[in-house]
Amino acid sequence: MKVGFIGLGVMGGPMAANILKGGHSLTVFDLNPASVATLTAAGAKAAASPRDVGAASDIVVTMLPLPSHVEQVYLGPNGVAEGMARGGLVIDMSTIDPQTSKRVGKALRERGIAMVDSPVGKTSEHAVTGTLTLMVGGEPADIARAKPVLDCMGNQTFLCGGLGAGHAMKMTNNLLATTIMCANTEALAIGVKEGLTLELMVEVMKTTMAWNQQLAVAMPKKAFIGDDSPGFMVKLAAKDVRLAVDAAKALGFQALVGEGALATLDRAASLGYAERDTAALMKIREDELGIRVRPQAQPKAA
Repeated sequence: MKVGFIGLGVMGGPMAANILKGGHSLTVFDLNPASVATLTAAGAKAAASPRDVGAASDIVVTMLPLPSHVEQVYLGPNGVAEGMARGGLVIDMSTIDPQTSKRVGKALRERGIAMVDSPVGKTSEHAVTGTLTLMVGGEPADIARAKPVLDCMGNQTFLCGGLGAGHAMKMTNNLLATTIMCANTEALAIGVKEGLTLELMVEVMKTTMAWNQQLAVAMPKKAFIGDDSPGFMVKLAAKDVRLAVDAAKALGFQALVGEGALATLDRAASLGYAERDTAALMKIREDELGIRVRPQAQPKAA
């Protein structure tokens, strides 16, 4: 298939590369020339605009930071809709709110272009290996058309409902994952300040309801070794939680836990960590309390 890809960041770049590896022709666009160069070196064609991507493609995939970017890329001047032929299909894999997805999908449908939303779960490592979790929303026939491309990027697919349902699932997932991360850093920092070791806390928590995947998988790879190099950046985590908090307000209630996580993330951004990994939350707690939450060095055997 002739596939287009717009948004070649930490996640989008390797996802696009896996579409190439899947045997599809690929046309790409990104505001970062270096990201485009990486894909063209692997065999993709570069486009000058989203419109040109649409004109060259049967299916266009987007992986963009904000809802406004999605609207602009698809419906704005020189956007995908201006170039794509009727009968085309787009797959938005960004993390945005369901309402924007439905609004963009309706406008595209009026131009004869179908839309599927398929935000992703897991990490940039899984983007490289093509083993992402895919949360898909859309009409069954459109999802079936998208499947050969989606299968290049993920190995677990969940059909969530109509258009926008994938984004609803991702918003819900990221609200919970991020609030758990914030709670972990807070609890562990307090424990260490009170004289406990990370090893003891982890050993105990494995036996209680406190245990979670952030403690088991994500934090040992990043936060517990002091690595806040960009993966899931603080500013993107804040954007995701804000989407969920705003959705809660629209539904008529206050997401108090989500608001607490958002305040934590906004504070991290104000301290200069907006473009660092959320592992930076652990570092901030450590600095505030004058401690280090790290595995204790094991003595070498005699």
